[in-house]
Amino acid sequence: MPKMRAVDAAVAILEKEGATQAFGLPGAAINPFYSAMRAHGGIGHVLARHVEGASHMAEGYTRAAAGNIGVCIGTSGPAGTDMITGLYSASADSIPILCITGQAPVAKLHKEDFQAVDITSIAKPVTKMAMTVLEAAQVPGAFQKAFYEMRTGRPGPVLIDLPLDVQQTEIEFDPDSYEPLQINKPGATRKQLDKALDMLTEAKHPLIVAGGGIINADASADLVELAELLNIPVVPTLMGWGTIPDDHRLAAGMVGLQTSHRYGNATMLESDVVIGIGNRWANRHTGALDVYTKDRKFIHIDIEPTQIGRVFAPDFGIVSDAGAALRGLVEVARERQQAGKLPDWNSWANECAQRKSTMLRKTNFDNVPVKPQRVYQEMNTAFGRDTRYVSTIGLSQIAGAQFLHVYNPRNWINCGQAGPLGWTAPAALGVAQADPEASVVALSGDYDFQFMIEELAVGAQFQLPYIHVVVNNSYLGLIRQSQRGFDMDYHVSLDFENVNTPELEGYGVDHVKVAEGLGCKAIRVREAGDLQAAFEKARGLMSEYQVPVVVEVILERITNVSMSGAGIDAVTEFEELAESPSDAPTAISALV
Repeated sequence: MPKMRAVDAAVAILEKEGATQAFGLPGAAINPFYSAMRAHGGIGHVLARHVEGASHMAEGYTRAAAGNIGVCIGTSGPAGTDMITGLYSASADSIPILCITGQAPVAKLHKEDFQAVDITSIAKPVTKMAMTVLEAAQVPGAFQKAFYEMRTGRPGPVLIDLPLDVQQTEIEFDPDSYEPLQINKPGATRKQLDKALDMLTEAKHPLIVAGGGIINADASADLVELAELLNIPVVPTLMGWGTIPDDHRLAAGMVGLQTSHRYGNATMLESDVVIGIGNRWANRHTGALDVYTKDRKFIHIDIEPTQIGRVFAPDFGIVSDAGAALRGLVEVARERQQAGKLPDWNSWANECAQRKSTMLRKTNFDNVPVKPQRVYQEMNTAFGRDTRYVSTIGLSQIAGAQFLHVYNPRNWINCGQAGPLGWTAPAALGVAQADPEASVVALSGDYDFQFMIEELAVGAQFQLPYIHVVVNNSYLGLIRQSQRGFDMDYHVSLDFENVNTPELEGYGVDHVKVAEGLGCKAIRVREAGDLQAAFEKARGLMSEYQVPVVVEVILERITNVSMSGAGIDAVTEFEELAESPSDAPTAISALV
């Protein structure tokens, strides 16, 4: 049996498991692992400027393609605690990433050694597995189990903590004989599939809610096939956006309090039987449950048993991988179609499609400073069907979800539940690293952009070009809007007279100068009519210099974006609604 250091075995396992891209920051306690990566030569590495940034890069990398698992690496102590936000984000959205941290030697773990922290205990609530490996011979098994945990059941992150002495201890390990553990995923039974379809066939207004589990299962094509076979409209959740193209005749828009369409909410309120697949009934999607569930039955399919009934009790629950369930439903539905036993839901499908052409919000504003709705209208014109959008939280994300268009799975890469400010830039870098040929467009408000702005230098250093649209109103806009209910606007404004950039006229931080100082290119836009030229120039700069390009749009200071604080039947529209096709020229379906 070959002998090697435990870290050499660990790196060999990374290659065997297909996790060959890492993002991290070296330090004394993890240097042996870095030496193993250098000796191996087959693991790519991007040096982050902040360890939290490395964890978000790993997450963006995983989300970009089926089967990807991003790896983030840090030293002992604060490196691990810095990555907790990334682990939380990945856990909340069912994203597998592997976090590897260094640690003090085993004998010093209880002696308050320098940067020795019980990272395993800290990480356990936000991981599927967190383990400090105390015996070098356990390293191969720990890594093998880590990959199994990340891939089995509901996907999620894992942390492995490696004491300095454990890393360097020699063990017996044969990489050639190593095999990943077989992954077993639950699948719906024929009896369950029959019952689900029985419930749907009793409906007059059935609806499919498509969650992010469908994307995790790489089963979007199966979803579309099922919807077309049954002729049933589909509502994607925010995490499931892209499972069905926005311009598909059965795409019924999104539902919710914030990231929703008027026609999507209206369709949900008219439905009578809803089948949710790979979704978790998030509160921003459902709003008040008495409104959401009234007068309709629910079928819930999810890979995680404890998700069934977590938010509300469905009329029928099935524990199944989304892909397995969809393929089974397609098979049963096809049999019933051939036997002439499927209802005709064509009038219902047409009714839902009609709403997409009538219940639209206005986007075509010519105001100066620019209204945010106009920014997304121009983005729809400038960026093609294959664009990968990356965003996290704030009015920028909410309005983006209301007005942008997504046509493919993994083309809306969004931090759904955790929503940490600063996530967007490093996640976009992870996406760019995963798919260098992709058109990657990040979307941030000014504060999200400022949170981890140093990571732009990573994009410049490692030539990871993408376009970062920053909508700048010099406000914590979502917080300001939520403070309206308290009759205040307290400590959320970011404006100040920047003595170094008086031309900003009180908009505070000069994002153009900061971005250029970090090795990137940047363009500032003040009028909506200049946006198309700015996006075209950004593409040219990105291609020429192979760096991130920031397009900052100076917005009106105060904008209230459509949303509700209660139910999906009570969304407040703060702006004009579209009354003619020219009011919403890039709407997915032209106003009639």
